[in-house]
Amino acid sequence: MNLVEQGDGFAAFWQERHLCTLATARPGGPPHVVPVGATLDLETATARVITSGSSYKARLIGEAGALVALCQVDGRRWSTLEGRAVVRTEPERVADAERRYAARYKPPRPNPSRVVLEIEITRVLGNV
Repeated sequence: MNLVEQGDGFAAFWQERHLCTLATARPGGPPHVVPVGATLDLETATARVITSGSSYKARLIGEAGALVALCQVDGRRWSTLEGRAVVRTEPERVADAERRYAARYKPPRPNPSRVVLEIEITRVLGNV
């Protein structure tokens, strides 16, 4: 998916400081929705969420990966990114995600059990 084609407004919206929600599916199907900080790489159509490896969202995604939805809203502007998430534990991937998070939000607190949820975006919804 080419997210650059979504335009400058879309790119700017995903660089502004907004909290997001991440929706995953619990066993049996009910949604699990939690607030997260997220970053978006337009060039690779990859969103990233840093979290503890023991978090419920990371456990729901698991080693096999899972379909997720990542959403952010600001008044009437909103955007939802859908795709497949995987849990990455490689130190270089976690460090890269931490740098991206710090650029959008603030430096994250130290967490030796941190992982990164990498979401390969397959669908975009919204009005930005």
